[in-house]
Amino acid sequence: MKILISGHLGQLATDLKSVLAQHTLILTEYEDLPLQDGPRVLAFVQAHAPDLILNCAAYNRVDDAEDTPEPAIAANTIAPRNLALAARAVDATLVHFSTDYVFDGPLTRTAPFTEDDTPCPRSVYGVSKLAGEQMVQSTWHKSFICRVCGLYGYAGSRDKGSNFVETMIALARQGKPLKVVADQFLTPTSTLDVALALPALIATENYGLYHMTSAGHCSWHEFARAIFDLAAIPVDLTPVDSSAFPTKAKRPAFSVLDNRNLRAAGLPDLPHWRESLSAYLQGRAANGRA
Repeated sequence: MKILISGHLGQLATDLKSVLAQHTLILTEYEDLPLQDGPRVLAFVQAHAPDLILNCAAYNRVDDAEDTPEPAIAANTIAPRNLALAARAVDATLVHFSTDYVFDGPLTRTAPFTEDDTPCPRSVYGVSKLAGEQMVQSTWHKSFICRVCGLYGYAGSRDKGSNFVETMIALARQGKPLKVVADQFLTPTSTLDVALALPALIATENYGLYHMTSAGHCSWHEFARAIFDLAAIPVDLTPVDSSAFPTKAKRPAFSVLDNRNLRAAGLPDLPHWRESLSAYLQGRAANGRA
């Protein structure tokens, strides 16, 4: 199978490349294929004729998007549409990755969001990602839209240069007291788990919208506490309200996702987040993380 992976240097794409290494991979980044350029995307896809397109490219600078929305819209809205048009032209399956930030996630909510819940993003970033979902849905029926949450992988986010796990470990090793918000809830999700689950989903040909996150959920403070406990790193960690770290973009206070459609397709849930975090920490040295 010929598989085109956009945004191939990111943490999710890095694990996808490993999982799909037996296939012929066509790898692109913004520098060689700006996805907001529709004619170039179409010509590139037609020239390579992939069977499957995995769109891992995104603009993830959530706060920057509040002041300068154009890059977020270009990468998260226009680019998915261009890939959907190109996939339609060559009859390729498209997988597009979205985010829990399409939901407002009030703190009063306690039930995880399902695929049938109505999105209501609180940030420009969330709006751009939701619009990208809608572009794909309205353009090409042979598509999977996969919402993920709290991703971490050995490669780290290309936009941010790291991930939450590595940031916490680096800060803890400086020996300074740490404060982490305890009033925002998520599901930390290993990019490797998403990559391992994706081939089975694609094989079903049950196109549509799916949540793909680890089982369970926690606050960012609980996530940090688990990192330090599992890695046996002593640290003075204090829970605080999100008001202690004001940001330009509003984050959902509760953005836990339920993988209901994944189970309905006959596929298992992803492992519990603590199990996957433990595996990640055990594999850090082998993956170049000191």
